[in-house]
Order: sequence, then C-alpha cells, then structure tokens
Amino acid sequence: MLIGLQNLTFEFGARVIVSDANWSIQPGERIGLIGYNGTGKSTLLKILVGQLTPSKGTVEKGRDTTIGYLHQDLLSFDTNESITEVALGAFERVRELEKEIEQLGKELEANSEENDLLIKYTDALHEIDLLDGYNINHKAEEVLHGLGFAIKDLARPYKEFSGGWRMRVLLAKMILQQPDVLLLDEPTNHLDLPSIEWLEKYLLHYKGSVVIVSHDKYFLNKMVNKIVEVYQQQLHFYTGDYEHYEIEKEQRVEIQQRAFENQQDYIKQQEKFIERFKAKASKAAQAQSIQKRLDKLDVIEDVKIERPNIRINFAVDKTPGKVLVDLKGIGKAFPNVQILDNAFAEIERGDKIALIGANGKGKSTLLRIVAGMEKFDGERVWGHNVEESFYAQHQLESLNLNNTILKEVQECGTKNTELELRALLGCFLFGGDEIDKKIKVLSGGEKARVALTKTIISKANFLMLDEPTNHLDMVTVELLAEALTKYDGTIILVSHDRYFISKTANKIWEIEEEKIIEFKGDYKEWLEWKERMAKQKAQLAEPVKNAASKDTRKQGKQETTAPVEIKAMAIDKDLQKQIQKLQKVIAQIEHNIETLQTEKIAIEAQMADPTIYSDAAKFHAVEKSYQDKNALIRSMNKEYEIAFNDLVILESK
Repeated sequence: MLIGLQNLTFEFGARVIVSDANWSIQPGERIGLIGYNGTGKSTLLKILVGQLTPSKGTVEKGRDTTIGYLHQDLLSFDTNESITEVALGAFERVRELEKEIEQLGKELEANSEENDLLIKYTDALHEIDLLDGYNINHKAEEVLHGLGFAIKDLARPYKEFSGGWRMRVLLAKMILQQPDVLLLDEPTNHLDLPSIEWLEKYLLHYKGSVVIVSHDKYFLNKMVNKIVEVYQQQLHFYTGDYEHYEIEKEQRVEIQQRAFENQQDYIKQQEKFIERFKAKASKAAQAQSIQKRLDKLDVIEDVKIERPNIRINFAVDKTPGKVLVDLKGIGKAFPNVQILDNAFAEIERGDKIALIGANGKGKSTLLRIVAGMEKFDGERVWGHNVEESFYAQHQLESLNLNNTILKEVQECGTKNTELELRALLGCFLFGGDEIDKKIKVLSGGEKARVALTKTIISKANFLMLDEPTNHLDMVTVELLAEALTKYDGTIILVSHDRYFISKTANKIWEIEEEKIIEFKGDYKEWLEWKERMAKQKAQLAEPVKNAASKDTRKQGKQETTAPVEIKAMAIDKDLQKQIQKLQKVIAQIEHNIETLQTEKIAIEAQMADPTIYSDAAKFHAVEKSYQDKNALIRSMNKEYEIAFNDLVILESK
C-alpha cells in the first residue's frame, strides 16, 4: 500500500463527508474518484495529502511514498521565470547538482591537485548521470509540447499566460516529478482535445498510481481501472472503467432492492405467524423463537440510485428557413496569425455542429463570426426567421449584478412558472435558498451556469454554445446532452468534452489550413474516418523501392518468385482457414454464454426464495456468485464482439 485511509471519519461542522471509511491505494492503480457535486471528492484528496485532518481514524502512508497534487488553488502561484524554468523545478536535486558541479569546477581550476575536491566533483557527475540529469531540458520541452505549448512559447515568462495555460505548466511540472501517487483534481478542465489525448497516452504508461477527480466520462473510461464512489457518506469500490461502474452499480442496486423486498416479505410472513399464534400455548414457544430470529436478523436497507429527477426542456417558438447561416469567402486574421482565408460553409436547419480541434485554431473566433460578434472579411448571410441565442463564459457582463439568480432568469421574458424555474436552476446546481443569492456574489463558474440557464429558456431556434459543460457535474452534462439531442432547433458548439460531443453532434467542423472542413457524421464516425485517413497517409509515406535498384537486381538474377496466380490461391486457402478457425471460436463463445445464462437464471431462482435472507452468510455467498456470473457474461460478450468484428474484416477481404 502506498497510501490509505483507516476507519476514517471527516466532518464539516455537523455535516458528515465520510464515515468509517477504509481505502488503500496500491501501486499501478488508476482510480476515478467520483460522486455528485458537494459529496466531498476534493475534500478526500486534501485529506490524503494532509491538508485536512480527519475527525476520527488515520491516514496511513508509506515512509518513502511521494505524492503530487494538482488542484485549482495552485493558480495563486506567480513568477517571472519562463515556463520551461517552472517545469524544470521538478528536477530539484539535478538543479542542485548542476550548481554544485559548476562551483566545484571553479574551485578545481584554482586548485587542480586537491584530491577531496576531485572526488566530490566525480561523485556529483556520477549522481547527475544516474538521475539522467543531462536530459532534463529535453524531457521538460517534450511534456510542455505534449500539453499544447509551441516551441516559441517555451522561453516566455509564466506570468504572461492565462489561468488555463498556467495550469498546464504546473501539470507538466508534476508529471516530470513522477511521484508515486499522482492526485489530479479536474485535470482536463483547461486542456484542448489533442492535449487531453496526449495526457491519456502518458498516464496510461505512468509507473506510479493515479487518482483522478473528473466530470469527463470519456476521459475516465479511457483512463481508470478502478472507481471509488463517494455515496451516502461511504466509499464504494468498483473494479473497471466508468462504463463498467454504471452497469455494476445498477446491478448492485437491483440485487439489493430485490433482496430488500424479499426480506420484507419474509419478515411480514413471520410477523403474521407470531401475531396469529403467540397467544396459543402449543405455538407460543415457536412464535417466541421466530421473534428472536427476527430480532437478530441483519436488516437489508432499501436503496435506489440517487439521480436528480429533472429534465431540461428546450422550447422553440418559430421554424426558420432551410439555411440559417451562409458563410461566403470568410477571412480573419490576428497579428502574426491567419485564422481563415476565403472560407465557405453553411449551417442548415437541424444541424448540430461540433467545432473541434486544438487551442489557437480559431474555434471560438469562428463561433463569434457566426454570431456576428467578430469583425471579418467576406459575407455572412443570415437566414429567414432565425432567433438566435449565444452562450459564452466571457459574455457574463450581460448579467445584472444586483438581481437574484431567480429574478435574473425571470427577466428573460419566459412564461415558465417559478416552480419550473426553480427545478431548472436546481438542475444547474442552484438548490433551495441559493436561488436568492445576488449575481454579484457568485463565482465565475456560478455566473456561467446562470447564463447557460438563460440560454436554455430563451426559446431560440439557433443556439451557439462556447464550452457549455464547464462547471457542470457529470449528471448535469448528461441531462444537457439529452436535452440538446431532443432539441428541435439548430446548434453549433465548441467543446472539449468528447462524451458531450458524441451525444449531441451530427456534424463535425474543423479549421484546417485556414478553411472550414465539414464532416457529415457523429463524433465516433469522424474518429474512424480520421484513423482511416491517417493509415492511408502512412501507407503513401512508406518508402518505395528504388526503380534503378530493381532494374539492377533483375539484370543480376532471374526472378525466382512463384506466379501471381499460385500466390493468390495460397492466400485464399490461408484466409479460408483463418475464417473457419474464427467461426469455431465464435460458436464456442456462444455456447459458453448460453451455459452462463442458464446458471445465472438458477442463481436468480435461489435469490427469489425468501428464506435465504435469514442466513446472512448464505445470502452474501449467493450474491457474490451472481455478480461473478454477470462479470463472466460481460467478459464473454466482449470476446464475442472482438471475434465477430475480426470475422467481418476477414470475410470482406
């Protein structure tokens, strides 16, 4: 164990965050720490690093365990040093050795025969070599480049960068320190898609353990092999990625709910018997015995998945024409950078467009051009009956600072009742008395959520959204994605949340070589297309054999290869063998799945027997068996999918 919690309880005043929690972080684990907003995820990270002291219990840590902790409070750090120098701060011992070697070198120049100096100098050189100290600049530049910094940026002062870019520098420093345990609180918040993909690849091969708090479902699915959920003041553990957690949690709740209902039936039956026969002498002893058994019974708690029972609904007043926006010959440039040059694009009724790509490509600029909020060359033709609503976090100055949250959304001219507005604001994490807060006391993230609420109730038929999922928890992102999928209007959005994009977009826009490139299809199809294009490019880039050397070889010796027809026959036979082998594998997997399903039904029959719940050990054994069978079925289904896809590929050759 690297670090862990032992029987730990933590309270904020009268509010309990976790009670009697146990958790040990093992080497090589990549853990997703999840839970609804306010359940205490960030608090747990602070407890692990010793910033907060538990009410009861202890935090256990290995003597030599090192911990890195990335969190938003780090942004208070400021310096005139270049970003490379800040990142190189990770190599503290190497920097000390560099200074020591420089000093010893000067002393040796003055006194070259001093043996002790020479030994110290040699030892320092040996230690810096062991620490791979001569490559630290290369390592720092590689990580900074991976996180989106251009070569020209590496010498720029840290203080010149905005908060999001500063957070990247601090993430780079932490990665370079290579602690045994890396605690990351919302690491993707300030990253664009290429940087998120780079971070994923890096962390997948990270030698230490990683604990991630994130609302990015796609990121968690790719990254983690374990989920720890903060739920009802307890820690719940799941092996696998986020998708597996969702399935497993539903099954756990279903099993416990069924167990609860069956036990309640059993208790009612026994209580009826006691009530009926407790006064009869011949049955009184038996009734007392049953009562004692009931008193000792481990009562199963009723349980349901807690999820806000709220739906976000968009209303549209008018239907626009077929084309909402026509961009003709658009040009846009900033000093030293051309964003668009003679670019063309159309936004049609029903389009749900995701504008994606690296930071600095001009996504938000293009969104503002579409909205008519940015000067540009060319022509932007607005369609018939278009009623637009634009959302961006830097547009927050339009909020009336003296309004309460509720009054601010009421002034949108909405016909929603106060009850409906309260429900919608609750969905955006404003519950109870919070809606009576003045706008002026809200944080930037809270103001952004108010502005997003106003966008939703505007009844516009064309929405332009710039990073709408920032500052939302996972459940609210899901609800918003669900609402936008059902929305009858047209959308163009900028987002780095791949789950959100995959759920909402039916077209993808990229800015490449100063043009708008459109892909008609969803995010998954776009990814597959990009992979195909990359493979084709790689194949074309493969070195071809020199024609002259071919001629030389032909002159030097006779061609000894078999005729093309014979080669083709051999390939066909080999392909047929592979197909037949794969068909047998698929048939065997199908048989195994059928057997497991039969065994699962038998276990379910056992669980339907109310008497099983009077024996806690027997119930837990049957429950474990049921979970194991489900895990095997899922594993077999994955094998089946892989084998079936391989068969389709072979048969298409």
